[in-house]
Amino acid sequence: MAKRRSDVSIHRPVVWVTGASRGIGREIAKQFASIGCEVALSARSKRDLYSVVKEITQLGGRAYSFPLDISKEESIFNIAGTIKKRLGNVEILVNNAGITVFKAFLQTTLKEFNGIIGTNLEGPIACIKAVLPAMARRKQGWIFNILSNAAIKTFEGSAAYTATKAGLLGLAKVLREEMRHYNVKVINVLPGPTETEMWSIRDRKNYAHRMMKAKSVAEAVLAAYQMPDDVVVDELVIRPIQGDIE
Repeated sequence: MAKRRSDVSIHRPVVWVTGASRGIGREIAKQFASIGCEVALSARSKRDLYSVVKEITQLGGRAYSFPLDISKEESIFNIAGTIKKRLGNVEILVNNAGITVFKAFLQTTLKEFNGIIGTNLEGPIACIKAVLPAMARRKQGWIFNILSNAAIKTFEGSAAYTATKAGLLGLAKVLREEMRHYNVKVINVLPGPTETEMWSIRDRKNYAHRMMKAKSVAEAVLAAYQMPDDVVVDELVIRPIQGDIE
């Protein structure tokens, strides 16, 4: 019978979560900590990271703060090296950091495009580059890319965001095929509307009853990780029970 990862307290895998200070990233960090993983948290805000570390620690978990601007390639490799020295090799990478502007293509400046590409696409690629060689050598690893249903569905006013999420989705599909023989699982998570700060206060107020909770998305991610060893969830498409918000 294939082994299922429900309790990892004997061997504590190292999980690196980007965009871990709030929303889905924060909840994913808490979920992995709850089963005994060592969780490395990255985001720009030291104060917000400290809050997550404190919460996880109070719940009996192990979490550590590694502040990072994911748009800075050199910083990514430096932080990855620091995590390895302090905690060991990263076994689970969660690419969650992301930004956007909600504007029509004609109103979106090239500077805004480049900023979103740097955070949403180039940053995750650099994170993968930083940890994948060790995963391949050990023949074990998990890469979770927290994308969006915008990667596969058209929404007006989100050209830059959609381009980055669709781009990472395509790259990850290729990477999955290349890494199968190394036992590295690449899992793309495509959540629908989720009640996070990426939505405006007005939208969260008006559509809260139509949105998923970040914790629900995080629980689905953990469930995908806990599948038997001989199984991989390629794409995890998660939708609110009432459907998308158009």
